[in-house]
Amino acid sequence: MTPSTGSADERRRRVREVRRRLALEGPPWTRDREADFRRVTVPESQCDQLRDLLIAEGARTVVEIGLAYAGSALAIGEALVTVDPPCPRHIVIDPFQESHWSNTGWGLLRAAGLDSVASLTLAPSSVALPNLLAEGLTADAAFVDGSHRFHEVFIDLYYLRGIVRPGGLIVVDDIWAPSVRTAVRYYERNLGWAVIADAFPAEAPPTAADGSPTGSAPRCQALRLPDPPFEPPFEEFRPF
Repeated sequence: MTPSTGSADERRRRVREVRRRLALEGPPWTRDREADFRRVTVPESQCDQLRDLLIAEGARTVVEIGLAYAGSALAIGEALVTVDPPCPRHIVIDPFQESHWSNTGWGLLRAAGLDSVASLTLAPSSVALPNLLAEGLTADAAFVDGSHRFHEVFIDLYYLRGIVRPGGLIVVDDIWAPSVRTAVRYYERNLGWAVIADAFPAEAPPTAADGSPTGSAPRCQALRLPDPPFEPPFEEFRPF
């Protein structure tokens, strides 16, 4: 990471300009798949909601799983620049940023000047998150948009509950997917994670024939971790 330069207002304007261009023009490179940017990236309106949620939380350290074209990462960066804490940190985990995404997302973060607060880990989250936990990292929030396989989402959430502070936030993208929604439901039912109902619009997203959301409907869900945290008795289990 490089030191921050310029005032908070100047840095925020720089991030907002990169976000504006990304929304209007798309990224400088995309995979050879139809409408890949629009399909993969969190809609701008919901990125704004993510930003506002993190600002209201006063977030100083955020962990993000999945970078791709950096739509959500830029929103997280804008939140950190707005809060302007002494030592902001944005830990981004994406093992495919070089191989699958041609470093497009990281290039956009650099263009926005956010490499002053962000770091990129090119390892699977199942490797990176245990390392962060072992290092003693404490985050205020996390954004989860990596693998959508049930077991991998479940593992991401397992490690994040040890990294995100008690009472902190975990925001999950693509909650419409049964594999993602089911993994989250375990932590709601058995570990006391509470959905923040007004963080994102509550109406269900319209879906395409393949089950994916269409249009600008909400697809993120924010949850607050219990404070203090707790472990349920091993003989207690609530089906999910």
